Amino acid sequence: MRRRLTVLCLIAAATAALLALDQAALAAPASLPGTVSSGKVKLTVRSGPTAASAPVGTLRNGAKLALVCSVQGTRTKGRVRTTDRWDRLTSGAYVSDAYVSRRKPLPACPAPAPSVTPTVSPSVIAPPTGAVPVGAWVAPVPGKGTSGFRTVSRPTHDGIDIMAARETPILATAAGTVITVVCNTSGPSCDVDGSPAVKGCGWYVEIHHAGDVVTRYCHMVRQPDVTVGQQVTAGQPIGSVGTSGNSSGPHLHFEVHYGRPATRLNAIDPVPFMRTAAAPVA
Repeated sequence: MRRRLTVLCLIAAATAALLALDQAALAAPASLPGTVSSGKVKLTVRSGPTAASAPVGTLRNGAKLALVCSVQGTRTKGRVRTTDRWDRLTSGAYVSDAYVSRRKPLPACPAPAPSVTPTVSPSVIAPPTGAVPVGAWVAPVPGKGTSGFRTVSRPTHDGIDIMAARETPILATAAGTVITVVCNTSGPSCDVDGSPAVKGCGWYVEIHHAGDVVTRYCHMVRQPDVTVGQQVTAGQPIGSVGTSGNSSGPHLHFEVHYGRPATRLNAIDPVPFMRTAAAPVA
């Protein structure tokens, strides 16, 4: 009787172990092997399939990869090939296929399931009210706005464009704290001129001011002159006019937001706000 119970226990344990292995195999995505070929530099691992996606780590040359599938993204010229394919890793992050050596082609990643989050038409977003300029304010660059806030022809334009020559100093419009310094582009770099075909704000800065107002300054010519956490005063240079990102020529794209983080839902028209601040931009 005791021997029979022992045998039954062993069978049950083996069955449980096999079930656990089966479940683990089902949970782990199928993958194909690959190897990083980036030479003397490390390959950046990003959260999405574009050069503008947030970096989440790096991999040295020769590192082994577990590749799941590929998607279309930023076109890149690498050591292995020139391609717009980006490879998804088993972690869910992405690397450019231009720097990946592999023996077999990767399948295309399945299309994402349709989002069930309700969307709001840009034309019906009602900007918040109540933002009041606090302290001394100045115009960010000389000149007047040429492309307005959410016009009929550009309902998703959440700021105004002020034409200015390349290298014109961009000034902090009021005292505050720098909260964002970012390169945002679908192109290869923010240190080169963008174009209307490129997406993103290029090099840009956000400053948080008294009264919970946030200002945003886009398309700078190079990395801004300020850093996150830095305190700035009204009229302090923070960068220079350029045309990085989604831009057809040198200008400043200037936004004002009531609240943080700055989003489409809290963008307000900079023209009346800056007029109230005695620093008109139109």
